[in-house]
Amino acid sequence: MPEDAPVADPGAQASEPAQASEPAQAVGPVVRAAEADVPAEPRVRRRRGRTALLIATAAVLGLVAGTCTGFVIQADREPTKLAPLSQPVVAQAKGDGPEPLSAAQDHRVKTDGDLRKLLLPRPKGAKTADWLGDADGWMDVGAYAESYEKPAGAFRELIADEYRRAAVTGWSSGSTYTVEVRLVQFRQEEKLAAADSAEEGHYWAAKKSDTSDWPVPGTGDGVAYVHNKPDTKPGYLPLYEAEAHAWRGDVAVEIWVYDSKPIPKAKIMDLAERQMERL
Repeated sequence: MPEDAPVADPGAQASEPAQASEPAQAVGPVVRAAEADVPAEPRVRRRRGRTALLIATAAVLGLVAGTCTGFVIQADREPTKLAPLSQPVVAQAKGDGPEPLSAAQDHRVKTDGDLRKLLLPRPKGAKTADWLGDADGWMDVGAYAESYEKPAGAFRELIADEYRRAAVTGWSSGSTYTVEVRLVQFRQEEKLAAADSAEEGHYWAAKKSDTSDWPVPGTGDGVAYVHNKPDTKPGYLPLYEAEAHAWRGDVAVEIWVYDSKPIPKAKIMDLAERQMERL
């Protein structure tokens, strides 16, 4: 063993425990004091023989000779003609190309038009809801933000979500039954804001106590909710509520139903299914 090689100290190993955080290392055999002064046998390096050197030299010479022969053979051959750069012109197909998709096949053709035409029609015998006033069926971003509890914050979020427009309709029947339907459209150049809007509606609807819910067929993740516990205030009739939230493409669908008596599941489900079919 060389003189500068470290020698393991059994006493030191017994007094200093190994650190738990470091991986265990293999410990070699302890060298006895009598053997420490005996130099280790030197490793003999084997030299390459002359046979290997001759073989390597012959291989190099053969490679050079083969390369020279290849150049001579190629020089005696006639040059290979290259393909012409110009290619024959492909005849263009006749006709004006495929026809654009119809509104029934292309969702964007339908929703890029007058969004108000896609709203559920007012039932016969029902009258226009009082809260719509003289509105033409459109809600700009300011009017839509006003429907939130905190309009200022909602306005900023709607701008960030690339709010485009909203179409709204509503009607009342009798003295207490009212319906409101909104189609909220987003530009969706940066994110799927319509899906996010529907998800937000699901979140708040599910937070209300004593609520029943059912998936809306044909919507993927559309859900209808009936709130079984009414909102009560002194001097007012109890107010029951049902709602539905869904989305398709760049349009989020919002439906609310209010009445002084419990609202059946069939009522909100019928409204949600018929509205989604129109999209």
